[in-house]
Order: sequence, then structure tokens, then C-alpha cells
Amino acid sequence: MRKLAFKNIFYLTIFSLFFITNSFSQESKTTVEQDSRFEKLLKEKQQINSDISIDGNYKIQIFYGEKENAKRSLMTFKRNFKDTEATIQYTNPTYKVWVGNYKLRIHAEKALIDIKSKYPTALLIRSTKE
Repeated sequence: MRKLAFKNIFYLTIFSLFFITNSFSQESKTTVEQDSRFEKLLKEKQQINSDISIDGNYKIQIFYGEKENAKRSLMTFKRNFKDTEATIQYTNPTYKVWVGNYKLRIHAEKALIDIKSKYPTALLIRSTKE
């Protein structure tokens, strides 16, 4: 009786192994379908990212001091100069309000003249990557 049980288990195991290997096999083909607009969007994003760079660009600093005063100064600037970008930079322990992003110094100096009419302490800086 023991031999019969052992034989049945042996055959059942071999039979199972044969079907398990066939039932879990997979094909190595993978196809990716993507919308054609995705490529266009990716190219536009790369173009925008190549235009944005803070390394070596000129900025105008209009404020240097505490956080709350920097926020007020930024909001006031945005109301007065809607077309010029502005941001707050933190340098321990003070905050700076930088405006503009000029690739050429001549353009930054021209903007500085306009900005100095409302912010007399404004100064031209050359930003570098931190």
C-alpha cells in the first residue's frame, strides 16, 4: 500500500511540474502606445527648462531683511511691476527679494533705472547656483 501511495505521489508531482512550467511561461514582447501629443509636450517642456537658468544671470535685489518685511516688499513689487518676476531668497539669517532674470547686464541695468524710482536701495547682483 505504501508503494502505491508513493508511486501516485511521484507521478502526480511529475505531471504537475510539466503543466506548471507551461502555465506560467510569458512572452517577452512589450509594446508601449503613447499619445502623439506627449512628445510635443515633452519638447516644449525641454525648451522652457533650457530657457530657465539662474547660473550667471543678473537680478535686482530690492530688499534685504526680515521675513515679514520681505513678503510685504514682494507683494508691493508685484503690484507695481506686474510683468517682472520676483522671488524671495533666504540666506541665513535674512531674506532677500530678487526681481527679474536678465541674461545680459545691459538689460538688467535698464530695468534697474526703472525700479530705482520706487526702490532707491535696489542694487544689481549676479546670481550664482547655490
